[in-house]
Amino acid sequence: MRLSAELRDQTKGFASSVIRIFISLPRERLEVAILAKQMIRSGTSVASHSREASRARSDAEFCSKIDVLLQEADETQLWLELLQEDCGITDSKLTKAYQEAEELLAIFTTIVTRTRNKP
Repeated sequence: MRLSAELRDQTKGFASSVIRIFISLPRERLEVAILAKQMIRSGTSVASHSREASRARSDAEFCSKIDVLLQEADETQLWLELLQEDCGITDSKLTKAYQEAEELLAIFTTIVTRTRNKP
């Protein structure tokens, strides 16, 4: 199964958003630097796993790649929450990225569920 170019672009756009957030964070604060590093790793991973899923050789491999993508998107949400709630980062870009991750989680959960349930 292949993902649409639009969906691949959406995950790439999410990764770009995470990169822009990373660049804007005050990483001289140790706690922010640590969380930012985790966030950029997991956030950019969402796009790479969507690319890998597009090249899957079977439905099982496709679902496996999407499962990892879902884990990475959820993890990214955690880092965004911690940056906001515990580090006091109030940039609206974090809220927007969180919402983008939420949308991606919904989309990819539906895709993987439908793939697993097809006859």
